[in-house]
Amino acid sequence: MSAVRLNDQERRRHKLRNALQSVLLVGSLTLLAAAIGWVLFGPAGLLWVVILLGTALAFSPTVSPQVILGLYRTRRLGRVELPEVQDALATLARRAGLPAVPELHYLATPVPNAFAVGSARSSAIVLTDGLLRAMSLRELAGILAHEVSHVRNHDLLIMGLADIISRVTGAMATTGVVLLVFSLPAMLMEQAGFPWLPILLLLAAPTVNTLIQLGLSRTREFDADLDAAALTGDPAGLASALAKLQRYDPGFWERVLFPGRRNPQPSVLRTHPATEERIGRLLSLQQTMPVQPGPGALPVTLPGRLPPPTHRPRWRSSGLWH
Repeated sequence: MSAVRLNDQERRRHKLRNALQSVLLVGSLTLLAAAIGWVLFGPAGLLWVVILLGTALAFSPTVSPQVILGLYRTRRLGRVELPEVQDALATLARRAGLPAVPELHYLATPVPNAFAVGSARSSAIVLTDGLLRAMSLRELAGILAHEVSHVRNHDLLIMGLADIISRVTGAMATTGVVLLVFSLPAMLMEQAGFPWLPILLLLAAPTVNTLIQLGLSRTREFDADLDAAALTGDPAGLASALAKLQRYDPGFWERVLFPGRRNPQPSVLRTHPATEERIGRLLSLQQTMPVQPGPGALPVTLPGRLPPPTHRPRWRSSGLWH
């Protein structure tokens, strides 16, 4: 990992903007839930929203990282496998202040991808065969730093919280629509005016929920990029990895596996920000000192016990595609 001076002022500006956006988006989800509660039950609906959210948070099941890894049929890489990648991950975890180094797992699929599961105390980072064969060590360090940042920033917890709020709101909106359908005959007989604004709110709530969650996902991706640049000191390394992924032709299977990741134009329907914008933000952090590629630009040598996949991604009994 090359040591490059970062533009700290630019990074702080991006971090502040991302933090404000995250707070606003989670707050918007909460306000939407409160609005639906008010439409259904009046002022008492606010109390019901608090009770429902509290109950959902208290009793929502916590999925073990091992369950997710088992569904994907990943394989844990031992310390002697990919030693240079293991060393890079340990260094990044130490710099990030994680109490434990994430486990490194291998997924035998040609689709280049990486993802993290778990919490700061118990986490795992999965690298696909396609990613390992496409990236140099320097680029992999940037990708690992991005996933380590997701773990340190508790992004899985934040997105889980947003999902719970969204589910509660969706359930209340569905209840409201059902009640509205049953109330229509009485409203027509009484020739009463339709409460159009509450009706539109109930109908639009699921779509608005989804858009807010997608916006939150994009914001957390930006934040992980910035923190990854700080961990490696090499924003150009991650930018290079992103550019390489952008050139990869996904075809049908990646569209099934990771929908919305690479729409041709920036869109509110994306789960990830536009790659060009991510690269632009990363390169804006780098000052004039050039990066010296050195040995980090060499490809990663995969051990013989990790043969390339012999199949294209397909549907599994777990319901996942990989």
